[in-house]
Amino acid sequence: MEKPLISMIEVQFRSFIESLRPTDEEIRKQLDFGYSWDGQSALLFEIRPQWNDPTKILELPFAKLRFVKSARIWKLYWMRGSGKWEAYEPQPESTDVYELLTEIKNDAYGCFFG
Repeated sequence: MEKPLISMIEVQFRSFIESLRPTDEEIRKQLDFGYSWDGQSALLFEIRPQWNDPTKILELPFAKLRFVKSARIWKLYWMRGSGKWEAYEPQPESTDVYELLTEIKNDAYGCFFG
């Protein structure tokens, strides 16, 4: 991907995560959201303390988006209870990453936020 495209994609991920984050700093200590981006795949995750040891902070992935350069499409995956990634069947792919981020936020099937 070209350099300007990567930065625009990262801006979209950052903006999406900001829209999910609680505004109250005290709540963010108990539940927050983050992402990682390697230039091809994005991993979206919850950030929260471990239930039986609050000194340990966990990053729990709930969605993965992967760009397939040869087809110029984005693929969307959700984390099953088994810990395995599965294509999100209502809309497994799109040429527009914003469309998939909207699908995650709407979460009509309860796959991402329960």
